[in-house]
Amino acid sequence: MDISPTSATQSLVQMINQLFDMEKKLAKTEQTKTVSRNFRRMKQILDDLGLSWHDPIGEYFDETRTDCEASISGESAENLVIIEVIKPIIRLNIDGFTQIIQRGVVIAESK
Repeated sequence: MDISPTSATQSLVQMINQLFDMEKKLAKTEQTKTVSRNFRRMKQILDDLGLSWHDPIGEYFDETRTDCEASISGESAENLVIIEVIKPIIRLNIDGFTQIIQRGVVIAESK
């Protein structure tokens, strides 16, 4: 099965990136609770379309991980943990098949 993103899917990917960025910014304010229901609804709509995203913050990173592109912070490249997520991992789910349509862009640091 060939799962290839359409231009509509690419527009939705851009929208997900904006939602992800807004959610990160809102988490730093007191407004999170007032709009969390709206975010849950938007996520459900995108999930119904087969799109989902994952924030890998706090997860381990090594060179074998293919779902993220990382910039390494600090002097060591051992025991890396993702400390910041610029763009989330976005997946397209169709008929039981999953394809990463956007690799996460992250910053990893040695712990």
